[in-house]
Amino acid sequence: MPHPHPPIRIVLADDERMVRTALRAILSAEPDLEVVGEAASGDAAVSVVRELRPDVVLMDVRMPGIDGIRATEEILAALDEPPRIVVVTTFENDSYVYDALRAGAAGFLLKRADADALVQAVRLVARSDNLLFPSALRTLAAEHARAYVTPPAWVARLTGRESEVLRHLAEGLTNAEIAGRMAVGPATVKSHVASVLAKTGTRDRTQAVIAAYEAGFLRPS
Repeated sequence: MPHPHPPIRIVLADDERMVRTALRAILSAEPDLEVVGEAASGDAAVSVVRELRPDVVLMDVRMPGIDGIRATEEILAALDEPPRIVVVTTFENDSYVYDALRAGAAGFLLKRADADALVQAVRLVARSDNLLFPSALRTLAAEHARAYVTPPAWVARLTGRESEVLRHLAEGLTNAEIAGRMAVGPATVKSHVASVLAKTGTRDRTQAVIAAYEAGFLRPS
């Protein structure tokens, strides 16, 4: 029976061939995932992504040439409909990871993660609207977030509903789950999320949640 959705197209960017080989073997075993390209440097990652237009990029942060943070920035700036970028890293509390998330990466995954976690992470960022590992994001925010003396102006511009939605986003809830919590329709939640992104000046919910922590609107527990 054919899969109901076209396969998720993935590019692997890591300077270690063995890592790319292992990732390809795991992902290619899934009928709904397809590895369409590889890159061994940040520069190559930008070129490959611009050429192949994948859905997801698994991006190492430390590579020759430009690093994964700069590569993430260039990819997001170059494409009108950029892929979702997941940072693959050895250390979850690495400042490089936080910088990559601030640059626009959708989430991160540890290199020691098991095959099931890898596959589910790719599916999550490609076909879902919730956060990848929100508890880990809170930990990173606690360790790396800047402290504002005065909150940014956007905090005061949020409506009560938008503030509530932003807090739910930080919990990792999907639009449908938020709609259930707030007793409103999914379309209403989608509109509130769009307004939150506009007011915070962020690309997606991961960056909005980071901005909320940095502004002191949210405080890591």
